[in-house]
Amino acid sequence: MSAPPAPPEEPPLSPPAPGVSGIAAPMQPSLLQAFGGGTESSEEAQRAREEWEALEEIQPGLPGKSGAVPLISFNEALQHFQTADLSACRKKIQATARRQGLAALLRFLFGPPRLQQQLQGERDLALAMAQCGLDDSEAVHMRILQTIYKKLTCSRLGCPRYGAHWEELGFQGADPGTDLRGTGMLGLMQMLHFVMDAQTLPLARQIFRLSHHETQNFPFCIMSVNITRIVLQALREECLSRECNRRQQVIAVLNDVYAAAFLQLYRVWKSQHKTIADSGFLLKELELSAKKKPKQLLKSLEAYVSRSPVADGIQRLSPPSGSSSISAGRAGEEINFTGVCDLQVVLKLASWEETGRKNRAARGRPAAGAGAHQEGSDLAGNAPGSPPLSQGSPLAAPEHVGGLETRSLGPNALISHQ
Repeated sequence: MSAPPAPPEEPPLSPPAPGVSGIAAPMQPSLLQAFGGGTESSEEAQRAREEWEALEEIQPGLPGKSGAVPLISFNEALQHFQTADLSACRKKIQATARRQGLAALLRFLFGPPRLQQQLQGERDLALAMAQCGLDDSEAVHMRILQTIYKKLTCSRLGCPRYGAHWEELGFQGADPGTDLRGTGMLGLMQMLHFVMDAQTLPLARQIFRLSHHETQNFPFCIMSVNITRIVLQALREECLSRECNRRQQVIAVLNDVYAAAFLQLYRVWKSQHKTIADSGFLLKELELSAKKKPKQLLKSLEAYVSRSPVADGIQRLSPPSGSSSISAGRAGEEINFTGVCDLQVVLKLASWEETGRKNRAARGRPAAGAGAHQEGSDLAGNAPGSPPLSQGSPLAAPEHVGGLETRSLGPNALISHQ
């Protein structure tokens, strides 16, 4: 019997050349296929590319629906709440602060005027929105949330309903709805007005950038909710009734006081190098300003708006008291600040700087700048090298108010309790 034929000899493996990897040649085609060289991998890559491009068209928070999420204007959102059934929310509202005994007598004798009857419906609408929680099933609620995210982050894409990206925006967790206690949808509505008004959007983004500062950071949205809570308290205590009666508006006044308080906070926080440890004290100062001197807050806001590039250097005058800046029946129209203009504030700042330049020239010193609002001046209108505003100015914050003292507070201090 003859022996079976020997298997053919395999050629000996030659050692790799210097500088060449020792991967066997038969492995190379499979590696190329894994990186898209094969037909199947190419199809998978194409499908992945199509899914990625389709992400922009997915509507966050509303599963099962597709299509780009358009921005929503403040007027459109307000119209939704005007026509929505808020009967359950209206049952919870407390229109005014309850006073008894001596406090009620003092308020009757020396307190602010009461809100006129024709404005009480608009006031109740604002208070009802504050009792309305964020609802995932309401498309308008989700559009409000997405619009705030896009305008603050300058993003063209939307974002998921839940996730860590909301913490980057300044909420405490992955669900913004849990941080709206006490302000409800009014808290988001005031944020929406802040970022959708062309005159205050630059300010909103400046504050948002400051909130991410290395040492002066703070949670932007939590701070915003606290400012809305201050505005609500001032409304309930009728501290804003005089301004509402004068302008024949309520919601527009609330939005202006909110923006003015945020502007005041931003100026003090940035110029005095405040940190999160100072937040409780600063919020208390804002509360006192909103209740005791709301008109000064509004004047400072109007002065800021008048100096902004959006104003194009044109001084805006207050319209008649019967006009409304919200124009609830005309969706999509620009929302403008009304009834808070005070030309004397701007003229006083310009006069102060002109006097300073003349005094420096008389002493032989160079002028600090050629214009009242040259590049490099701060938000309060101070030119470089010029002295800061005095503590008596509404644009400057006192170091101590009402015997309060600064104490170290953690981030949770931003959540105040009614």
